[in-house]
Amino acid sequence: MSLKLIFQYFPNLTATQKKQFSTLYPLYEDWNSKINVVSRKDIEQLYLHHVLHSLAIAKLVSFQPGTKVLDVGTGGGFPGIPLAILFPDAEFTLVDSIGKKILVVKEVCKGAGIQNVTAIHGRAEEQKGEWDFVVSRAVTRLKPFIEWVENKISKTPKHSVPNGILCLKGGDLDEELSEIDYPHHVHDLSDFFKEEFFETKKLVMVSI
Repeated sequence: MSLKLIFQYFPNLTATQKKQFSTLYPLYEDWNSKINVVSRKDIEQLYLHHVLHSLAIAKLVSFQPGTKVLDVGTGGGFPGIPLAILFPDAEFTLVDSIGKKILVVKEVCKGAGIQNVTAIHGRAEEQKGEWDFVVSRAVTRLKPFIEWVENKISKTPKHSVPNGILCLKGGDLDEELSEIDYPHHVHDLSDFFKEEFFETKKLVMVSI
């Protein structure tokens, strides 16, 4: 799958954003050969499986200028890096407990000229501050995840949707969702993207 997929679903990108998205593949291909942050067999599907998947969040929430977003368990920078390119006026903090992955995040941001990302080697529960939204991609079950971050979410909303957690997940979530007490809504990504990859993919929005 090519870069054209990103341009197809997000047709209003600036020249700078198009250039930044286009640099992601060579940067990840290079760094992935040194530090494995994307499955070796998956790197050729970077734009479909990782970049477009991350951007699904933008189909439901358009981050306003000054919005603060915390990406927990970012790994190689997903969903945080694609979202940071799409929303250059929002502030992104990407956290992962594995230092080598954060090194890749920093180098990819440097190589792509992404300036609105702060990359931190550490654990989510150790972070100090407040964010409007917490994003993640299949890090852990929602109940423990919420416990890590519920006290880090600002009580001052800036958007038409409540502040909270935006989690990209897949499969049957009924049991997992039954464990949480906060209001939540599940969106099927197949409503936004027609590719077969998204048929079982979902975005869970939890209002905190």
